[in-house]
Amino acid sequence: MKPLFIAGPCVIESFEVLDEVAATLKRISIAYNIDVYFKASFDKANRTSIHSYRGVGMERGLQMLADVKARHGLKLLTDIHESHQAAPVGEVADAVQIPAFLCRQTDLLVAAARTGLPVNIKKAQFLSGLDMQYPVEKCREAGASDVWLTERGNTFGYNNLVVDFRNIPDMKQFTSRVIMDCTHSVQRPGAAGGKTGGNREYVPAMALAARAFGATGYFFEVHPNPEKALSDGPNMLFLKDFERVVKSLI
Repeated sequence: MKPLFIAGPCVIESFEVLDEVAATLKRISIAYNIDVYFKASFDKANRTSIHSYRGVGMERGLQMLADVKARHGLKLLTDIHESHQAAPVGEVADAVQIPAFLCRQTDLLVAAARTGLPVNIKKAQFLSGLDMQYPVEKCREAGASDVWLTERGNTFGYNNLVVDFRNIPDMKQFTSRVIMDCTHSVQRPGAAGGKTGGNREYVPAMALAARAFGATGYFFEVHPNPEKALSDGPNMLFLKDFERVVKSLI
């Protein structure tokens, strides 16, 4: 199976950032003949602190994503946190994502499935790969056109994540499209004083390890300057480094 790449900034900050990232992703997709979905969130509803930046909101965010799609011809993926967001997202996006903490929420999964788009379910940090059989069943029985699963590590508290790569072959029992979230898996949740820390230097190795375990897709959050990003900066890749990582995987 040809690998799929999902990439983009964590959250929508400005159209300028979206446009710069999208232009680079489009160039790379053509140069290496890879399938790329542009990803950015219009709202980060699960930030550590109430004072953290959340995004531009659904209405404005979907318009900005639609503009990126029209300008660069990239497919779009974005996440939803509430069931009522599914229908309007389905009018703009090419795939709908379920955040890890919400992957057991039946109403959310059903609403996403009813858009008729592929649904990417991120595996919760508190579940095993084998547990993901049931979220997949919920989406399929609600009529999803396709269901993908994404590994992003497990947490046991203490501001850290551990990746058990056996989850990849385990989840391939339920779908052929199992994606490795190579950037969220290097997070240090809540370890940066009211916000999430991370170790982006481990991202390339996470991707290569996932490939060895049979991953059929890769998820990367990328930013022109992660040190200035408004969300998840410590674990995002510098945009300039993304091409090198892609080359190592194809």
